[in-house]
Amino acid sequence: MPTTTENQRGATGAVQYSNRVRRRKSLPRWSDLPRPLLLTLATLFAGAAILYGSLWMYNVRRSPLVELGFDNQYNAGANAEDVLSVIPGSPAERAGLRANDRIVAVNGRSLDPTAPLEETWMRARPGDPVDLTVERPGEHKPLLLRGLFRAASLSPSQEGVVRNSALGIIRLFPVVFLVVGLTVLFLRLDDPKAWLLALMFCSILSVPHVPTYGLHPALRAFSAAYRSLFHGLQAPLFYLFFAVFPARSPIDRRLPWLKWAGLALGAWIGLLGIRIGDPRLPGFVVHLLGQRYSVLFMQAFEYSFEALGLASLIANAFEASTPDAVRKIRIILWGAIAGVLPITIEGAVKDIAGFHTSFWLEVSCVIILFLFPLSFAYAVVKHRVLEIPALLKRSARYILVRRGFVFLILVLAATVNAIFSLSFTKFFHVDPHVAMAVGVGFGIFLASVASPAVRHSTQRIDRAFFRGAYDARRILQDLAEKMRTTTSRHELAALLENHLHQALHPTTLAGYMENQNGHLVAECGSVPPGLERLPATLPGFVELTERGRAWEVTTSDLNDSEKLARLKPLHPDCLVPILDRSCRLIGLLVLGPRLSEEPYSGEDKQLLDSVASQLGIALESIRLAEDMARRMEAEHRAAHEMEIARQVQARLFPQKMPPLRTLEYAGSCVQARQVGGDYYDFLDLGPGRLGIVLADISGKGISGALLMANLQANLRSQYAMALEDVAGLLTSVNRLFYQNSSDSTYATLFFADYDDSHRRLRYVNCGHLPLLLLHAGECSEQRADKQVVVEKLHSTSTVLGLFENWKCEIAEVQLCPGDILVLYTDGITEAANIEGEEFGESRLLDTVKAHRDLPVEPLMQKIITANQQFSSGEQQDDLTLVVARHTLSQAA
Repeated sequence: MPTTTENQRGATGAVQYSNRVRRRKSLPRWSDLPRPLLLTLATLFAGAAILYGSLWMYNVRRSPLVELGFDNQYNAGANAEDVLSVIPGSPAERAGLRANDRIVAVNGRSLDPTAPLEETWMRARPGDPVDLTVERPGEHKPLLLRGLFRAASLSPSQEGVVRNSALGIIRLFPVVFLVVGLTVLFLRLDDPKAWLLALMFCSILSVPHVPTYGLHPALRAFSAAYRSLFHGLQAPLFYLFFAVFPARSPIDRRLPWLKWAGLALGAWIGLLGIRIGDPRLPGFVVHLLGQRYSVLFMQAFEYSFEALGLASLIANAFEASTPDAVRKIRIILWGAIAGVLPITIEGAVKDIAGFHTSFWLEVSCVIILFLFPLSFAYAVVKHRVLEIPALLKRSARYILVRRGFVFLILVLAATVNAIFSLSFTKFFHVDPHVAMAVGVGFGIFLASVASPAVRHSTQRIDRAFFRGAYDARRILQDLAEKMRTTTSRHELAALLENHLHQALHPTTLAGYMENQNGHLVAECGSVPPGLERLPATLPGFVELTERGRAWEVTTSDLNDSEKLARLKPLHPDCLVPILDRSCRLIGLLVLGPRLSEEPYSGEDKQLLDSVASQLGIALESIRLAEDMARRMEAEHRAAHEMEIARQVQARLFPQKMPPLRTLEYAGSCVQARQVGGDYYDFLDLGPGRLGIVLADISGKGISGALLMANLQANLRSQYAMALEDVAGLLTSVNRLFYQNSSDSTYATLFFADYDDSHRRLRYVNCGHLPLLLLHAGECSEQRADKQVVVEKLHSTSTVLGLFENWKCEIAEVQLCPGDILVLYTDGITEAANIEGEEFGESRLLDTVKAHRDLPVEPLMQKIITANQQFSSGEQQDDLTLVVARHTLSQAA
């Protein structure tokens, strides 16, 4: 358990942390600035950098036509030109100029800035005089020397092809830094590190001196201001960038103020020198330190911050926590060491030790410096340093490699051609024009010989870059074809996992598909515990659905707790939504980084989107098939259950017919559905007694059948009391039916008690249709005419089950031999034909009269057949019918 002191320390730390978080939240972040403002600032900065680079490349190509014959180097601290060497026999030697002299003025004009020297040399012609004010070691006063210009011994046209080619290459060095720095800047305007990279690269342009003679005064002032300010900031920016990229270096963690101090000092000395184009210390500092130590201070400031930058980069390279981070930072490390270190050492040797380096060493250092921005470009494109979006992908790299290959071929051809021309001129001593013609011919011959090899090499480049894309396209198209025939999610998931691994080789893969509950369930791939099921309502998924296409995931997306932080254990690099026809998310593909470490190209994501579209169709088809199978299974089960219900209900109809001497009877129910709500029954009330029941329940199908069973159970459980009290029986049945059914449920019922010995029919009509009694004329009062008389047995009480307080009246009728009793439900009379005309009571009577001589069973079938032939369509209601006929007994 922690001690009290530890608890206090922890509480104090928590408070300090919360205060730091509060202060951090209160400060505006770079990414919070409006994008139009950032774009405007970037455009202004890019315009200034491009203008300065263009002026540098324009002016550095201009060379004077005259010379005095000495080598010199500008000393910014002394505002003078240091003489490094003097060519024997040159105008400079004849004028008395010596090595180690310091030229402080030209034609009486001081070299603050260097424009007087540039203007004098650029304007002069051979034979023109020039006055040099020189400070010489050991001399107390400056010397005034006069020399006469001579034609330059090596004019631009005479320097040679190799030297001119080398100069042409180094004169283009601003282009590489501008392209890489400004491209990264405009792709990541909201990233402070992208701004630092652009500032650092554009400050490197200010290191070499650029002549400004011949420029418009405004352009000259701009060039001087840019060079002075960025030259002063170059070393601090170099350290500042690597102090915070890709993470804070150990030096910055120990001395966080150092980078800001260096930046402030660099900006100060840069602003002080904007008039002359070189950073300088304040006058009082120069006076305090002296000229020599002031120069040494400036040099120490510059080279110490360069060294701090390299040290920070090396420390970050060895502190990287993951193999991917190690690969990214070490590419930049080796590019910086190989590119920046040689030219830094060369500059230090010249500035501090005073050694004069050769032309070819300087050229080599400048060319090697190209490795620095190119290593950044490679890291940005291949390893997505600074999270650059997928703009410089496979096609861009292809263009760069192919154009680079062509450029390399041209450089090699020019070099070989130059060597041939120089060798030819040296050995044969011919006119330069002849040598040039021979060189051109040799170049044509070289091109014709090398063209097959060049063509073969470019084809190899094409295959190297696009074979993978072709294979991926073929594999994913095969996947889309096979998905059309899959019939299960398991089969689809296995097919998907196999083809995606073959096509794109992701390090991790997870395929999620929607289940019946609307969750995304992992169907393929290796998924960590806890991620087997994902809700489709995650904020990141909502944004992904709105995008509707493959989404390249960034580190910031994964760190955003409201977006995709839950997917972080899957190491996602690309998310592909699977949508149905209504654009609803029904699946998800989560692909990790590729084994080749190549980012997913635009073509890869287009193919994945196509696969996802086919996958969405396949999932919908599978879901519809599953729904159909479930529906068919449910229908089959329901049909089976209905068949059982039909069989059960069929057993509820009377299975035995109590015998009577004077009454012949039969009943039938033809149901519109497998089960229904019509009910008839014959109850054995004792010897010579028969109960006849016909009921019609309000409702059809299962509900009607259940109510019908309930009514039958109530009747059969209590009918024994009907011998003495029919009204009591039906009152009890109504009460139970009322209690066991809903308020809107009721039943119409006809209950009759027939006494065989007295040929008497007592009945209760509870809201049912009037029953038909056809007298045959056999009774004494009817014997004369023998005419059939129809009597209707109307309602004697209301329906059952609708009212709790219910009463009934019992009616009685006497049957004579030949009388026919017809009990029916409304399904008989309301059956309609195609014109909408109902069968009706009159057709029922006509049918009975027409076949009244038939026994009751055939008579009943004649009625049902006539009814069905009349309606000749789908039966709408149950057809329930009971027919009874009074017959003479044997005793009679």
